Amino acid sequence: MCNSFAMFKSKFLFRWIRNYLQKTNNNALASPNNNSYTVGSVRNKHFSAPQGLERSWRGLNPEKESIPKAAIKYRGMANETKAEPPKHTNRLAASKSPYLLQHAHNPVDWYPWDEEAFERARNENKLIFLSVGYSTCHWCHVMEHESFENGDIAAIMNKHFVNIKVDREERPDVDKVYMQFLLMSKGSGGWPMSVWLTPELVPLAAGTYFPPTARYGMPSFSMVLQSIARKWQTDRESLMEAGSTLLSAMQSNQNASADGDSEFQPGSADAKLAEAITVHKQRFDEENGGFGVHPKFPEVPRLNSLFHAYLVTKDVDVLDMVLQTLDHIGRGGINDHVFGGFARYAVDRNWHVPHFEKMLYDQGQLMAAYANAYKLTRSDQFLGYADKIYQYMIKDLRHPAGGFYAGEDADSLPTHEDSVKVEGAFYAWCWEEVENAFKEQSGRFLNIAADRAFEIYAFHYAMKPKGNVPPSSDPHGHLMNKNVLIVRGSEEDSCANFDLELSQLQLVLKAGNEILYELRQKRPRPHLDTKIICAWNGLALSGLAKLSNCGTAKRAEYMETAKALVEFIRKHHYDADRRVLLRSCYGTGTDNTELEQNDTRIDGFLDDYAFLIKGLLDYYKASLDGSVLRWAKELQDIQNKLFWDELHGAYFFSQEGTHNVIVRLKEDHDGAEPCGNSVAARNLVLLAHYYDHDDYLERATKLLNFFADVSPFGHALPEMLSALLLREHGLDLVAVVGPDSSDTERFVEIVRKFYIPGMIILHVDPQHPDDACNQRVQQKFKMVNGKTTVYICHDRVCRMPVTDPEQLEENLMANFFKERL
Repeated sequence: MCNSFAMFKSKFLFRWIRNYLQKTNNNALASPNNNSYTVGSVRNKHFSAPQGLERSWRGLNPEKESIPKAAIKYRGMANETKAEPPKHTNRLAASKSPYLLQHAHNPVDWYPWDEEAFERARNENKLIFLSVGYSTCHWCHVMEHESFENGDIAAIMNKHFVNIKVDREERPDVDKVYMQFLLMSKGSGGWPMSVWLTPELVPLAAGTYFPPTARYGMPSFSMVLQSIARKWQTDRESLMEAGSTLLSAMQSNQNASADGDSEFQPGSADAKLAEAITVHKQRFDEENGGFGVHPKFPEVPRLNSLFHAYLVTKDVDVLDMVLQTLDHIGRGGINDHVFGGFARYAVDRNWHVPHFEKMLYDQGQLMAAYANAYKLTRSDQFLGYADKIYQYMIKDLRHPAGGFYAGEDADSLPTHEDSVKVEGAFYAWCWEEVENAFKEQSGRFLNIAADRAFEIYAFHYAMKPKGNVPPSSDPHGHLMNKNVLIVRGSEEDSCANFDLELSQLQLVLKAGNEILYELRQKRPRPHLDTKIICAWNGLALSGLAKLSNCGTAKRAEYMETAKALVEFIRKHHYDADRRVLLRSCYGTGTDNTELEQNDTRIDGFLDDYAFLIKGLLDYYKASLDGSVLRWAKELQDIQNKLFWDELHGAYFFSQEGTHNVIVRLKEDHDGAEPCGNSVAARNLVLLAHYYDHDDYLERATKLLNFFADVSPFGHALPEMLSALLLREHGLDLVAVVGPDSSDTERFVEIVRKFYIPGMIILHVDPQHPDDACNQRVQQKFKMVNGKTTVYICHDRVCRMPVTDPEQLEENLMANFFKERL
């Protein structure tokens, strides 16, 4: 599977499981192997311990499970390999989603998620087969080729079911509802997700990937289809009863009120922080960085929380967990050393062999994390990683008008003559291929011979003549004799090994990467998902703003990119007439200005608002553009209206009255992306201080209390823990008092260069008092002796004013900087 969920002790899931398991009997549909799919049942063994259930290598563990032979044979998207003109065309051909378009020529009679499909299911009293995935999902491609392109299997699907395809990135509300059902019934989940629904959209059965024929303990997809269809005809009542029971549990859980006994009290934040640090230290991989064993995800929300934890506790071990993790990720194969950008995760514990797809949400978050690491350490290495992410996004993910595409696939054709895609083909290298390329470009190494340059390059990136990928990380064998670049040592180690000056090594590495980049550009590129998602562009905006604030020579370039992104989002993702955000729009490539919308536009979800507001607040700090701060407040007020639960507190993921969504969920864990409620809690606290509005603070308190019984809180919700710390400990207000001048800008630039998680910057301009968003601050702080003056206040307690830039920087260095030893 293309991803998996970690189980966690949440208020919604485990509270219900404890009760439900005591009073219900399992009603699993008889099948050759009940581990492969579940019909309206809960199996006790899945919940014996609330621990992570991640499974490596695209959902299968190569050390314990066999890989389907057909999956080894096929590695790509069929409709993008070289093929004859399509024999079939279904309703998905009218979609804009790249994922749906990939299935537009399947013999399956696919429908998009719309009323036409539901009406047909009701009229014909047929079950709905719902298949959910995304365009860069490897196992989605495998199941398409094996089953959805198979005429015999398609005939079974078309006879017994109304078949619906959903792009989970386009409709995350649909995905999250049925993924919750899958998790509750089976204990783990991933994509492709396969769910069978009644015509009223009640889920009855669920699973993930199914092979076309029975093998390795898994039933065939056709067997599952026929068994469920037969059950629907012969024993419908028991099938519906089991599914309805789970649905009722999901609905009641979402309507549960906050546990009054668990509400946060003064001092709770410190206790939750200590608990989280203990858990993180127990799970930290001291040898390789990161948490747990494998597969390993960057888990940026966790890293952000630990950055904050360090500044609160001054525990150097906490900071080292973050810096070591970022260091290992940066040196690992998960990083594209040739040009930049990071893959989603590594299948091993040392970050070497990645799942090669690159997603925008990872790029934006990691850009911010490396920028923060640079601010705390002034390490050029961390800054370099962030800048290479920026280069990658500009070159390979950016629409000409300024927005960023969703991501790139892991699979691609090895050569233009091939017809079958292979995962990692674009990124892996043969020894001889690199050696020959260096010889052909020998002049690029100046006074270093090509053979010596290759020897240096191969040593530094741990290349081997027969490849450096262990078989355990390559069960398909497609990386056999290939090298995935990884830095196992350091620049100092390479210099010592070859008696080089650092400048000589850097010349070889730079020239070598440029040679391989040019060579790689001749290869067939991976598929680009040209969907532009509002929420993920909000994360990208945060990353750009934080990188802009590092005080480097490229600030103007970063800011120009960030400004263009703000303008793009406002133009293409905001319906000013209806005052709502739009989830997505669609381009065609990095060199084409065309943009499209779905015929029926999809309104934004909680994440679209929360992530964009966060991005705007970060961009305001970088620009002091008051119009951006005002738009952030406007969007926050809209978010409160559309998503807030007035009865119980916290935000639903989808709007009230959303058609054909049976449950409004509230997410309660931070994963590869933070959940919307975690980001919203922080946004509310910041906006409360920017605008001196206590109602935002009160709403943040209600939100936090709603999730107070999630345990362990700081492990399940690390980003929300950071918001809780800000709520309890207070913020750092920086008031820069002075006219709009170079002196004022100099003070602001100094402050921006430091990582201060709860910092808000307000420019108090004596010449324009009516423009201030916070009149209390405007009236309180004055210039000293006619000079630009900086006041730094924590929780409304202020230090002595500063009028000397050097003194300001010294004060900040003493409190917000840690030199790495």
